[in-house]
Order: sequence, then C-alpha cells, then structure tokens
Amino acid sequence: MRVLQSDYMHWAKLQQSVRYELASSEVPNFRLDRWPIDLAALELDGASRFRDPPLRAAIAAKEGVAPERVVMADGTSMANMLAMAALVAPGDEVAVEHPAYEPMVATARYLGAEIRSFTRRAPDFAIDLDALESAVTDRCRLILLTNLHNPTGNLADEATLLAVHAVAERAGAYVLVDEVYLDNAVPAQRSAALLGDCFVCTSSLTKVYGLSGLRCGWVLAEPQLAERIWRLNELFGVAQAHAAERLSLLALSRLDEVRGETPALLARNRALANAFFAGRADLDVAPMTGGITCFPRLRRGDVDALNERLRADYDTSIVPGRFFGLADHFRIGVGRPTEIVATGLERLGAALDALV
Repeated sequence: MRVLQSDYMHWAKLQQSVRYELASSEVPNFRLDRWPIDLAALELDGASRFRDPPLRAAIAAKEGVAPERVVMADGTSMANMLAMAALVAPGDEVAVEHPAYEPMVATARYLGAEIRSFTRRAPDFAIDLDALESAVTDRCRLILLTNLHNPTGNLADEATLLAVHAVAERAGAYVLVDEVYLDNAVPAQRSAALLGDCFVCTSSLTKVYGLSGLRCGWVLAEPQLAERIWRLNELFGVAQAHAAERLSLLALSRLDEVRGETPALLARNRALANAFFAGRADLDVAPMTGGITCFPRLRRGDVDALNERLRADYDTSIVPGRFFGLADHFRIGVGRPTEIVATGLERLGAALDALV
C-alpha cells in the first residue's frame, strides 16, 4: 500500500511538552526580534517573487556553489521531497542507509520506490561501502544518506563520500545527502555538492541556526537537474512566502551572529553527554565528536517503557529508536541550554536505574 504519512513526524508533533527535552534535535531558537527590522524592507505588498534572486545568491555564496545550482524550498523536508520526486519513479530502487531518518524513507515509499537497505557499521555507524555496493543494483536510481547521520551524528568524510559517488556513478544513480546538521560537523566540512554532479544536497536554517520558523530550505544540484526541481516545485508550492524570504536573507547576512555561542554550547553539552555515557554500563554508544544527536543502545530493557517512564515521572523525553529502524536504541539531542541537558541526563540516569 502506498505510504501517505510519516509515522515519526506525527508522533513527534503529538508528544506533550516536557521541561527536559532530550528528544529535541535542534539548537535554541534565535530571536529575530533582537534586530531592528524595518517592516517596509520585508516588501509586505502581497506579492511573491520568482526564484528570489538575492536569496538564491546568498544561499549559493554560503554553500560555495553557483546560483544556478540552488533551488529554494520550504525547509529541508520539502527540499528532500522535491529532490526525490525529480529523481524517482514508481518501481525504481532506492538504496537507503540503516538506521535511517524515517521521513526520508516514507517519502521514497510514497513515490513508489522499492527500498534496498544497507547497514551502517555499529558502534560508530560509519558508512559500510561493501554493504552499499551490495545494495546498489542496475535498477538503483538514488542513494539516500544523511550527513551528519541522523540519528547517530556520524560524519562521513570527503574520502568516504567520493567512494559513495563512485558507486553511484557506476550504477547511473544520484546520491541525495541531507546536510541539515553538517554545519555542526567537527572538523568543519563543505557540502558534498562540491564533490561531483552525482550529489544532490539539501539543507536549511533550521537545526543548526534555530530558525525553523522561516522554513528556509534549499536543494543543491547540477544546473539541469536544479531546473527540473524548480519546475516540479511549481506543482507543489509555486513560490515561497516572500516575507520569510526577506527575513531569511537578513539571517544569512548575519549568520555568524545567529550562530553566536552555539558551537561552545554544543561542545559543553557533548562533553556532558560523553561523561554520562562513560558511567553507564547499561548503554552502548560511541562518544560524540560533533553534531547535536547521538543514538545509544539500551543493553537491557524496553526503550518505549523507558520513554514512558521518563515522560511520566521525570518530565524528560527521548526518541525511541524504532522510528529509525532499531528498537533497542534511542536518540537524544544535546542542543538545548546546558542546564536543561545536564538535568535531563541526570533524570535519564535515574529512569534507567528505576527501570532495572
């Protein structure tokens, strides 16, 4: 039966809010009202703009590509949908990493793709090139990756990505890389879009910059494919909300200010998480080196029971690993303020002790 929903996104949006939100996968929201914004500069005339050239140029400059390689979209989720819809027809094979971000898999299934999974290597969940080779056949039209990997935070370096590109090139396939977390990579790394035309990359100002309300997302692709995606978007959204485009342009012009203390916050919180995990014999997880999320394995017990206890008794949340294909794991995020993350980890520890 055709997939018409994302089970994970529906679950995430219906969860009751908690104080110690380890389920969050983004940094604190950046308040745009700290800037003296002139409403007239937002061009509130009711008109939309065709492929808003200033915003397109600003995204291109940020990513180091030519503007003709940029397609704007309403967030990374719509960027992923547009890219996949331009590349996948019913019956095509799509090779998908495992564990995987469920909405990307659901989108491929919605488009009628046949899914072939390749497993990332635990405990660090690096890309297994042999497993990828086995999953890619001559019917494969697309390889799906996230980098940084969602849910584990693993960084695929450029050498690994070039090897993936070679696999795709031999099969006549593209590689879609969701890079929404990439700007939190340690060490810093450029977009895979700069490594070869088989790469189609998506991102936004959401996870790393705390600007989810702007829905400023984009696709990076070779120019002919980018034009196909633009034309396809005319069936979906026609154009983005222009006031949001103007605010996004303002944010891109001040991106260092938007990032602010976020790198220092994440470094502190990753250190807290690593110290916590080092003291837990009931969890298996590779140390966090970059990014916002990690994906511990619960050695004993039931992850859903742990999540229910956390919410009911400890005002704390995690994301059950079943949404990523591994029911004995769970995802946590360390992007909230340090006091929230520190207390959330303490409460996670208490819940784990109580579960035993």
